[in-house]
Amino acid sequence: MFKAGALAVRKAFVACAVGAAVLLAPAVSSARLPSPPLSAPAAASAPIALAELPTQGRATYALIHAGGPFPHDKDGAVFGNRERLLPAQRRGYWREYTVRTPGVRHRGARRIVCGGALPRTPEVCYYTSDHYASFREIAP
Repeated sequence: MFKAGALAVRKAFVACAVGAAVLLAPAVSSARLPSPPLSAPAAASAPIALAELPTQGRATYALIHAGGPFPHDKDGAVFGNRERLLPAQRRGYWREYTVRTPGVRHRGARRIVCGGALPRTPEVCYYTSDHYASFREIAP
């Protein structure tokens, strides 16, 4: 009889432990972990001379300063800087442009992102070859 009682207590304990784990799991999994530190702004990375850009990058840069026409509908669209790798600015300051990648049928990963009040005369432009994972300021 003692063994049957101990077994019942053990089953009840396991049931309580499992129930508590099920109830607490969402709270534990949704707990916010500390955010990793933000990456250094792109200004800290080595600039790239305009002459060092790929031919397609120089062509896109020239189109930006000419005001277009651009080959892609999204060219000139506001860039949100969600990665926070570019210096913080008000929404609408940054605009992105596609740099054609030979042999690729889609927009590819290369972009130029420019900032300023007037899209045709940007204050600063950055080049990314890896779809916003890193940026280098373009030095004209």
